[in-house]
Amino acid sequence: MASETAEGTTLEVLRRLESGPRGLTESAAASRLADFGENTLPDRRTPSWPRRCVRALRDPFTAVLLCLGLVSAAVASWGTAVVILALVAVSCVLRASGEHRADRALDALRELVGGTATVLRRPDPSEPPELREVPVAELVPGDVLRLGPGDLVPADVRLLRARGLTVQQGALTGESAPVAKRAVDADAPDEPHLCFQGSTVASGSATAVVVATGSGTRFAAAHRVPDAPREGGAFERSVHGISWVLIRFMLLTPPLVLMANATLRDRGLETLPFAVAVAVGLTPEMLPVIVTTCLARGAVRLARAHGVIVKRLPALHDLGAVDVLCVDKTGTLTQDRPVVEKALDPAGRNDPEVLRWAAVGAWWTLQLAELPAPDALDEALLEAAGPVGEEYDGVDAVPFDPVRRTATAVVRGDLGRHTVVVTGAAEAVLERCATAPGEHDRLLALAAREADAGLRVLAVATADRPAGARTADARGLTFRGLVTFRDALAPTAAQAVRELAARGVTVKVLTGDHPATAARACRDLGLDPGEVRTATRLGDGPGEATVVARCTPEDKARVVAALRAAGHTVGFLGDGVNDVAALRAADVGIAPRSAVGVARESADVVLGEKDLTAIGHAITAGRHASGNIASYLRVTLSSNLGNVVAMLAAGLLLPFLPMLPAQVLAQNLCFDAAQLAFAHDRPGAAALRGPAVLRPRSFLRFAIGFGTLNALADLATFAVLALALNGPDAVDDEAVFHSAWFTENLLTQAAVMLLLRTGRRDAAGRAPGPVGLAAGGLAVVGLLLPPSPLGTALGMTALPVAYYLLPAVVLGLYALALAAARTRHRRRQP
Repeated sequence: MASETAEGTTLEVLRRLESGPRGLTESAAASRLADFGENTLPDRRTPSWPRRCVRALRDPFTAVLLCLGLVSAAVASWGTAVVILALVAVSCVLRASGEHRADRALDALRELVGGTATVLRRPDPSEPPELREVPVAELVPGDVLRLGPGDLVPADVRLLRARGLTVQQGALTGESAPVAKRAVDADAPDEPHLCFQGSTVASGSATAVVVATGSGTRFAAAHRVPDAPREGGAFERSVHGISWVLIRFMLLTPPLVLMANATLRDRGLETLPFAVAVAVGLTPEMLPVIVTTCLARGAVRLARAHGVIVKRLPALHDLGAVDVLCVDKTGTLTQDRPVVEKALDPAGRNDPEVLRWAAVGAWWTLQLAELPAPDALDEALLEAAGPVGEEYDGVDAVPFDPVRRTATAVVRGDLGRHTVVVTGAAEAVLERCATAPGEHDRLLALAAREADAGLRVLAVATADRPAGARTADARGLTFRGLVTFRDALAPTAAQAVRELAARGVTVKVLTGDHPATAARACRDLGLDPGEVRTATRLGDGPGEATVVARCTPEDKARVVAALRAAGHTVGFLGDGVNDVAALRAADVGIAPRSAVGVARESADVVLGEKDLTAIGHAITAGRHASGNIASYLRVTLSSNLGNVVAMLAAGLLLPFLPMLPAQVLAQNLCFDAAQLAFAHDRPGAAALRGPAVLRPRSFLRFAIGFGTLNALADLATFAVLALALNGPDAVDDEAVFHSAWFTENLLTQAAVMLLLRTGRRDAAGRAPGPVGLAAGGLAVVGLLLPPSPLGTALGMTALPVAYYLLPAVVLGLYALALAAARTRHRRRQP
């Protein structure tokens, strides 16, 4: 890595690279090219489309769908089989196309480092170096190259000489402002002496030595996936767990039915269709349809209302499950521009005159220095001070220089006199000031105190000089004071942070900035930074720290992975190449539309603007969809489990099958069709207040508890039909028994839909919601289907009126017990 190769003084780095200011010889460069390889991003093996599709079949959820389709085909339910197998095909194609888009993004990334570079090469050690244009792919560590305005930095380099150099690192860091770079002999925390592959020279020129190429550059490391393979998002983990539970039950049910009937009833293979139908009845056939519909509706609403694009539908559920959101500071919590905080005189008191002189210097620097782009601090000074500077006549200006760390403006004063205004770093300005003994250290301490508070500090000094005197490096200045700056807060950030906290989402700030600067921004937003940690103090993870400063791309991915390992569902918002690894490591990666291309392709969700408010809307939409999916799973798993248990028990007690296979499948079809209404339901406010996670164990406990209650209701109905109406001989009428139980099952399932959903409670007088209408329709089908011609074709018959009375009593008692159990369950929830 460049950070390792470039450590130490310039001389130590050159010795380690076995190079010098005159560059490499041609033979040495050729030898190193063979050793290190070409300066290109590492190749990735791109699997074929069939291979991608086959790999998608290994997903447990897709395996469940495939199994359901094959089971449906085995019992000649061709319509269901075709629909499910089509869903399997669509799922495979969508997954394969997503991987294909990601590969195309990486190919586009490689093109960023193409072209040529200007290097110093020597044909022979005794000959002088010559400037040569060589392909970027042929650069090797130790090459000395020249950089000028507009050049792309082709590798990670250490500066040997630089003059007014600023580089645009947006492709790597996502920052929009150019960054000043300078050649320094010793290492510095902010690495001003290093330029990284993928950056562009905005202004100035430099000579630099290459310290890393190819896969060793930060540019390559920034989009590299962490070593630990991603286990999938929260939705995928949840569905995997539920899917494997269903698979086990599906595989276990048919053998149990066959063995029990063969042992107790002398019925063997003739019960196979019934056993398969029971297995189908245990599984939620509409799960893929409900999931896809819920997530797709939420994604469409987000796109239309808030400009948020969900590229991967399961990511919408993952957003609803997010309990930790990791963001950068600049451009997310703050705008990419400074604003004046205060102006202080040498005694530390507020003094508008200090701001006025600083603004005068800024005005004439912008007018006379012919800068390639306006300086952000100068613009902030002029915005805060208002119309100043024009009352003077400008004479000369020297823009800010990274070496001198000062800017100078000269304006015309009294007759024959000029006023010199110097602004810059406190240390550099105070070196040019005439101060009393001890005053120099006191003023430096004042500047350090403001910097420790997270503010940027600009020192201001003036001097009166005769016209024509040398002013470029004026000494003996009068120290005027300090102007401090803070990052301008994003307009909606404070409100968005409060709303996220109300939704149970913890915001963590991962930034490359100074810890004090990040902590100050958090406090300004009302976010308690707590103990600010740096990347070097992370240990096993960020723990409870709200802010992690001095983060490299690898640090961000490491923090995200540690949070996931601790059991959190993590969202990450990033927009630069340096964020790609963290975007892929998170449960759901989020990028704004303005992000670099590879970041957008790596993200699961794309925002219209880089705004936390939009993430809040997306989280609400995700919880809305997840609430509906959870309602469906609770209702269908508990109802199906109860019915299957009752059918298995009745099958062993009755001299005939409790329900014909065709009747079981018809009942499943009616129930499944009614449950499509869950995709259009609206969860109550309680479902939106906290992270929405589909926990397999919780669903299994719920299904067992409420399924047992459902099975007891079914068995009570069986007892009523068999014993209470016409005595034990009533069970000899198979058609009557099948019809009565078919009706009771659908009525029971309608009650379950109404009582176990998490949707809103309809106000009095308001039309029933979609679930209410669907439950009513299901009850009507249960009552009207048996006496209809279709019921006759299925082996059912019309029931005498008396057969509706006592089962209705059982149904009423079951509804009361179900309501009581639901109330108790909700009270026990945290």
